[in-house]
Amino acid sequence: MTEWLLSLEGTEAGHTLAMVLALLAAFLHAVFGALQKGRHDPWLTRGAIDAALFVLSLPMALFLVPWPEGWAWAILGGAMVIHFLYKVGMALAYERGAFTVVYPVVRGTGPLFTVIGAWLLFGEVFSGVQWLGVGVLLMGIFGLAVYNLVHISLGRETLVPALWLAVGTGALVALYTTYDAFGIRYTPSPFTFLAWFFMLTAMDFPIIAWIRWRRMENPPELRPLLTRGVIGAFIAFGSFGSVMMATRLDKVGEAAVLRETSTVFAALIGWLVLKETVGPRRIALMTLIAVGAVIVELGG
Repeated sequence: MTEWLLSLEGTEAGHTLAMVLALLAAFLHAVFGALQKGRHDPWLTRGAIDAALFVLSLPMALFLVPWPEGWAWAILGGAMVIHFLYKVGMALAYERGAFTVVYPVVRGTGPLFTVIGAWLLFGEVFSGVQWLGVGVLLMGIFGLAVYNLVHISLGRETLVPALWLAVGTGALVALYTTYDAFGIRYTPSPFTFLAWFFMLTAMDFPIIAWIRWRRMENPPELRPLLTRGVIGAFIAFGSFGSVMMATRLDKVGEAAVLRETSTVFAALIGWLVLKETVGPRRIALMTLIAVGAVIVELGG
């Protein structure tokens, strides 16, 4: 499996597979974000997901893949720090803003920084058409932010902090996307990086969530929370694993931008599942973000 995947790097088949993986990651990440924002406190949900990730990843890391060697340990240590900050940012933003407010700004801001990071680190260059796509995507992002500032009244006192947290977390998305791409390319076997990545980056939030749960006056029942955690863990495997594999097979910037079509899935989930009011204007702005991502892919 590893040899076959590595043989696709830099080929047309690899480009196609990377595109499919990025789109799969887009859908799964929207589901993942809705799961964290949904029924339970976002800190508890993320803790439950990470607990399940750790349990499921532990045997894979210890027995099914080779152990990391040399600098791979340091790279994994850096990933632990970056993803911890990202998870804290998401939890803080979800505490203060609705899913359809926070999620599109986080996921839409990330690609711009990722494109710049991919240029600096991997020497990737975008064409004029692709930069047009980035511009369209940014129009959707900032249009959505302005619309939310003007029209949303519920939770108004926390809206501005939620948007700033979303922008900052978007920068962390770009950082971890570029950094993880470097890590998965550095490690000879991508599955070694993935298994150890999932195990090591899942060690922090279960502790935070347990402390938070113990301090609550009316803590939720553990069984449904842990069930949600197991479901979220499998979604995380598919979402984060797919996009990291896509960045190994093809350009980091293109994979990152295409993944942000997740904003359209997020709008539908927020409307149909979370029962949040979306409205035609916000749907149009979220779609603009996705259109920008498609232009980037077609212009490559």
